Amino acid sequence: MTSGPETPAFAGATPIQAALKGLCPRCGAKTLFAGIASFAPHCRACGLDFAGFNVGDGPAAFLIFIVGGLITGLAIWVELAFEPPFWVHILLWFPLTALLVVGLLRLAKGLLLALEYKNRAREARIIDEE
Repeated sequence: MTSGPETPAFAGATPIQAALKGLCPRCGAKTLFAGIASFAPHCRACGLDFAGFNVGDGPAAFLIFIVGGLITGLAIWVELAFEPPFWVHILLWFPLTALLVVGLLRLAKGLLLALEYKNRAREARIIDEE
């Protein structure tokens, strides 16, 4: 399999490795993210346009449900087991929720973009029958 603009290649990295390390799915350079959870407009090494991928809000909504359920379960368990004051809950759960959502959002968005590239995900097109 050759590497080019139309042929996916992960430069020896799996989609999970690309997401964890912020690697470009085409060339493997560490250029995927410009901020904590925002993509760079394009790869500085090979020029792949990251804006052309449709990651959307799916990872954020999915993570809110997962992290929200996990934090709620843990907060109920801590309350029933230890009965700490209310301020302890605030100090525990707000920062933990923020860290988990932001950290996992970066991973989920990177993984989704890498999988879209690998599987050549595109908008559906209707082929005219002639």
